[in-house]
Amino acid sequence: MQVEWLYSGDPWANAYVVGNILVDAGVLPMAVVPYKGQIETIVLTHCHFDHTARVKEIAHMCNAKVAIHRADARGLLDEVPSLSMNFGARAPGVIADLLLTEGDTIGDFMVLHTPGHTPGCICLYSEKDRLLLSGDTVFADGYFGRYDFPGGSRAELARSLDRLSALDVEGLFAGHGEPTEENGSRSIAAAVGLMKSGYG
Repeated sequence: MQVEWLYSGDPWANAYVVGNILVDAGVLPMAVVPYKGQIETIVLTHCHFDHTARVKEIAHMCNAKVAIHRADARGLLDEVPSLSMNFGARAPGVIADLLLTEGDTIGDFMVLHTPGHTPGCICLYSEKDRLLLSGDTVFADGYFGRYDFPGGSRAELARSLDRLSALDVEGLFAGHGEPTEENGSRSIAAAVGLMKSGYG
């Protein structure tokens, strides 16, 4: 399975194109233009503004449906959970077309509800291809997402990391930093160890 990494620099989140899916929408619409004819669904890993800033424009450009976990849907309309004010902006003002929940399938991926960074954080996992698109739950450098924002929880994030550590992951495509196409499970194990050490 081919994963295309769209990078637009800090503080914006990574976005990824996998077949007819765009994962996260903080990138400039021009980065998505080469894929606009194939993208049918935009999956938001959570509601923070660095992941959702351009979702309205990109969804219109691609005529795509917007999907987010039901626990984070309010963050597309509300400045507090979206953290949009931290960016000097307003929430995207989009009503999701699809409200996701644990166990849903999007394309070849299963939706895993991994709260902790936000109440509605999700990861997308392909068991067949051993790929995990992890949003801000876990990063390829062995760190994990912050849990000190509204709705965050260290205890829930620890449980989510433990759950991910049981998966067979080769490619790990996270919301920030460089993705890795090898040894993703090692990165997750490092994040679990860091959490258990009391870091953060």
